[in-house]
Amino acid sequence: MAELGTRLKEARLSKGYSLDDLQEITKIQKRYLVGIEEGNYSIMPGSFYVRAFIKQYADAVGLNAEEILETYKSELPGTKNDQVSQSMTNSPSRRKVSKGPSNKMMESMPKIIVGLFIIVIIVVIWVLMQSKNNAMPDVKDDIPSEIEYDTKVKPIDTEKEKEKEDKKAQANAKQDSKDSAKETPDEKKTEEVKQSISAGAIEADGATTSYTLTGTDTFKIRIEISGPTFIGIRNQQQQELLTDTRVYNAGEVVEFDATSQNYARIRLGNSAQAKIYINDELLTYAQQIVTQNIVINFNKE
Repeated sequence: MAELGTRLKEARLSKGYSLDDLQEITKIQKRYLVGIEEGNYSIMPGSFYVRAFIKQYADAVGLNAEEILETYKSELPGTKNDQVSQSMTNSPSRRKVSKGPSNKMMESMPKIIVGLFIIVIIVVIWVLMQSKNNAMPDVKDDIPSEIEYDTKVKPIDTEKEKEKEDKKAQANAKQDSKDSAKETPDEKKTEEVKQSISAGAIEADGATTSYTLTGTDTFKIRIEISGPTFIGIRNQQQQELLTDTRVYNAGEVVEFDATSQNYARIRLGNSAQAKIYINDELLTYAQQIVTQNIVINFNKE
């Protein structure tokens, strides 16, 4: 073992450093530290690095690096230009460069790993949020407002619909005339005055409007459909009253006698495509939203 290597090793041991400890302090690979202690400079990347590593080693174990290099310069391999090499060794800016490429990679590796770890976490969070948004059900109601309507359905021919409405209105007018002829004016006036439907009150969920029916002993529901829409009717115990709960199409009519009930909730998948009549009186919607619940509270006389 060379005298220089022996002195450096003794200084290391007096500090209580292992080669692994010294490698961590100086960032010099362990095999180069062993080469310095054994005087085996052939494994070094070059003569300049021999001096630079020895200087770092000496500083780390508390020795005067310049004195060590001067004392044992005969043991050190020469360079083509010792003066330039010496000035480069003494320069503070060169001390930073004295670390080999592998050491630089080792220093950068923790930062690279941390950066990759952060990127992975961000990607995982984004994927989970996307999955949650896609899987989130409609919690406003347990009825399938979940039905999606084909936005490509051809628009209704307004002229034909108007013609149908006119014919229906004429038929209703004729029927009303017949019914009016059967009852006295006083009886008709009494019946018209008796029935009353309150203004709609929008409930907290924003999708339900409540009405109160009074002044009559009958409760008949008629729904006229002008386009595809889901129709369902439930009682206060959330039991289905309408046996044929489904999507109805233009021209269909839903009729239900709810006289035996004091409460009925009508679910409309597309309220713009449905008109509700209570005892032949057209119900005016309190809010113009597509999917909504219409609750009728029936107070019998």
